[in-house]
Amino acid sequence: MHTELRFEPTRAVGELRAIALALRKQVVRMVARTGQGYVQQGLGAADLFAALYFAELRQRPQTPDWPERDRFILSTAHNTAIFYATLAARGYFPPALLDSYCDDGSPLEINASERLGPMIEATCGSLGQGLSVGVGMAATLKRTGSDSRVFVMLGDGELQEGQVWEAAMAAGNWRLDNLCLVIDANDMQVEGHIDQVQPHEPLADKWRAFGWRVEDIDGNDMDAILAMLARVRATPGQPHCIIARTLVGKGAPSLEGILGHNLRLPPETATKALEELDAQEVRA
Repeated sequence: MHTELRFEPTRAVGELRAIALALRKQVVRMVARTGQGYVQQGLGAADLFAALYFAELRQRPQTPDWPERDRFILSTAHNTAIFYATLAARGYFPPALLDSYCDDGSPLEINASERLGPMIEATCGSLGQGLSVGVGMAATLKRTGSDSRVFVMLGDGELQEGQVWEAAMAAGNWRLDNLCLVIDANDMQVEGHIDQVQPHEPLADKWRAFGWRVEDIDGNDMDAILAMLARVRATPGQPHCIIARTLVGKGAPSLEGILGHNLRLPPETATKALEELDAQEVRA
């Protein structure tokens, strides 16, 4: 089950797409064990996680608290199926541990916490807090002369939290160009579609007004993701905000576009999704 879930860093687009596909399959398997969970967000964000952890972040999985590492903070801390699958594939812990996902007593809790180990930079169970933590880390790294960078991933629903905008203002004022925010803009929150709860467009204009450099990309296009990350590395002077438009359920046509924040995933639904992902692998 887990033999294919261990990969080495790469910048090859085809290899990164293959990694993202393997991560998607693992997300379905993990959520299927409990029959309900955050499968839609995980499928949608798989390309972002593959690009960040296998092509961009400077890290040492065997020494997760390496001082010179790049930091990654998952503010949407419930989106753990894709996060844990990525960490296992990158070598942070044995992939077999994924079989304990959400079990009582398992370190793989539904919300990622520092109990798992130093690879979890911050416990962010309450939504909207991750950017504040990231701003503090980025400011400290800059003041100590470190060239390490901080990446924070937020969901678009989190942008309704006022704390996010306090952090945004501070980062812009301090010109924290070692900070990169990735907004997983999948248009979904607990209550439904973002536009039916609290619309936030024009989103890019808001971040620019706070002093951030902004890009709006297709978060499921690996070429676009890699090109964006290269521009982030080459553009100093401002914090970076990446609005990554992702499709919930991406890769499994039977799940794509279904706004299920905590989706029920009975065995027959999971089996169909895995068959669709397997067929995609064959076509590739």
